Amino acid sequence: MQSATDRTGLAIVLSLLALLLFDCMGLIIKHLSDRYTAAELSAYRNFVGLVPSAVALWSSRVWHANGRVLRMRQWKLACLRGIITTLAQFCFYLALSRLPFATAATIGYADALFMTALAVPILGERVGAARWLAVGVGFAGVVMVMKPGGESFTADAFLPLAAAFCYALSGVLARKMDGDVPSPLINLYSSGTSVIGATVLALSLGGFSDLQGAGDVGWILAMGCFGGCAVLLIVISFRMTEQANLAPFHYFGILIAFVLGWMFFGEAPVDDLMPGAIFIAAGGLMIVWRERQMRRARVTAPRGPHTRV
Repeated sequence: MQSATDRTGLAIVLSLLALLLFDCMGLIIKHLSDRYTAAELSAYRNFVGLVPSAVALWSSRVWHANGRVLRMRQWKLACLRGIITTLAQFCFYLALSRLPFATAATIGYADALFMTALAVPILGERVGAARWLAVGVGFAGVVMVMKPGGESFTADAFLPLAAAFCYALSGVLARKMDGDVPSPLINLYSSGTSVIGATVLALSLGGFSDLQGAGDVGWILAMGCFGGCAVLLIVISFRMTEQANLAPFHYFGILIAFVLGWMFFGEAPVDDLMPGAIFIAAGGLMIVWRERQMRRARVTAPRGPHTRV
């Protein structure tokens, strides 16, 4: 039975809207990438995105109930996540400037596969044959999309893969944070660190370019707002229902990215994406399915020795 706070239908709608906003942010990044570097765009995105992050924190009931405390014990770990996110953004934004939009986005969905693999050394989780098989299926899809040895294969194809690894590492580290710390507070620490990290990276790579008119300022503001609001919607949707209920819809982002890339850039890399995109989504969905099975087993099974899953 669903609890009063479990509004799965609305949570799914909000998570899909978040995917759309993330892809709209990516469209703007690709549009601006011929005038500004990936590090510059990362700095702008994080700076503007601090506003939605602050709104998310202010709307957190847990934060208010705990006395609106801004200090946190694991602040170093939260800042480390911000640094890792900076590297992820740099790689992904650079990929958007060099690869077809849908191709970069699709390879980026390997983050769920990396999270499963990284949970073993970092969280000490035991991953059984079913989930390792799912990881293998997903990475087979990544290889199909990248097409090593093919005419379209370049080193740039590793950029979204590196971004996926860094995003996954950031996500796994988030699970090591104290459970009583509000997620928006963790996100605010990480976002603030990302602003500093991206700024330092931009300055070390040649500095910031002059903004080319009010139009670009508007695009940059929209980019930051889209990204920040997408994070806010994800936080809200996760509060409404279990993450396992939302995970299967995560892969609608591949379809959204393909449609938007075709609409705005005239890209339709069907031959590059198929059937690899299907394998990536299948691997991720297999992981979701297995984790839901494990969760049900833990709820219904009697207490006993921990078994390998």
